Amino acid sequence: MLEQAVEAIRGGLNQYPPGPGLPPLRQAIAAHRKARYGISYDPDTEILVTVGATEAISATILALCETGDEVVLLEPYYDSYAAAIALAGAVRRPVPLRPVPRETDAGGRFSFDVQELRAAVTDRTRLLLINSPHNPTGTSLTIEELQQIADLAIERDLIVVTDEVYEHLTFDGVVHTPIATLPGMRDRTVTVSSAGKTFSVTGWKVGWICAPSAFVRAVTTVKQFLTFTHSGAMQLAVAHGLLREMEWVEALRSSLQLRRDRLVEGLAAVGLDVHVPEATYFIVADVRPLGTDDGEAFARALPHDAGVVGIPVGVFCDNAETGRPFVRFAFCKRDDVLDEAVDRLVTYARRRRPV
Repeated sequence: MLEQAVEAIRGGLNQYPPGPGLPPLRQAIAAHRKARYGISYDPDTEILVTVGATEAISATILALCETGDEVVLLEPYYDSYAAAIALAGAVRRPVPLRPVPRETDAGGRFSFDVQELRAAVTDRTRLLLINSPHNPTGTSLTIEELQQIADLAIERDLIVVTDEVYEHLTFDGVVHTPIATLPGMRDRTVTVSSAGKTFSVTGWKVGWICAPSAFVRAVTTVKQFLTFTHSGAMQLAVAHGLLREMEWVEALRSSLQLRRDRLVEGLAAVGLDVHVPEATYFIVADVRPLGTDDGEAFARALPHDAGVVGIPVGVFCDNAETGRPFVRFAFCKRDDVLDEAVDRLVTYARRRRPV
């Protein structure tokens, strides 16, 4: 795939490609969605290539929301969501994700309360913005959870915007299900995907939406005044990757699962309550077993005390208490970096608990 990009640059593909994206990429996206999920999209009218998933989400919110409209989303949430909603003049209505009791799920996955979700929807609600697999918790929503969201969307005539950039990076046999595949959901869902996470080329910023043509036209109307278009060489290379290099992605997924397990071991050695992620690049750990409920203070001290950096989950929440005791760590690192991090964490744990 990388060589395809180099060859395209040397071959002269260095001017503006079409605003909607190169036809070969849109065709590859349509073929991939059909082959993997059994859902069909017209590459000419129902797929739009964007400058990464961040632009896809921002342009979608700007296109579909008016001032005062409400967007219901799960918190903690990826930080660009709040900015995009604010730029649209819309209002956030967060619904918390909380750990499932260990007796129900030993890994400690996160989930939402359907009654809280329903209570967040008002007459001003326009969009349900969901992220699965979810950053930062690593939760992959189950079919039952997705059906609860779908039922609400249909009942209240809402549009669902779904961020699925980690769709291929799931672990332990977890299978990602796009909400657009559920009955009645294709025609009210804007699905956001990206090459960055899938092929480990986050710097390329190649994303896309799959949606009914009316939504794609609306988002295109916004996008054309944001970035208009993006590197044709990278688009052509991503088309090659989707059609011919998904086996490489499977190898990446397997390697990430091993790295996840290595970092889980190190975080557990410190005494943290580790929530084992079902997907993504991230592990969330609860600091309360260490005698504090202040994840931010812990995260600020950890670089000095252990030489390891984490991010307090509270910064991804409107209600800081939702994320207060949690810290996010990333395991999308080289093996030697992870090994060094684990060694530092184990040394730190020994200093905290002297024999």
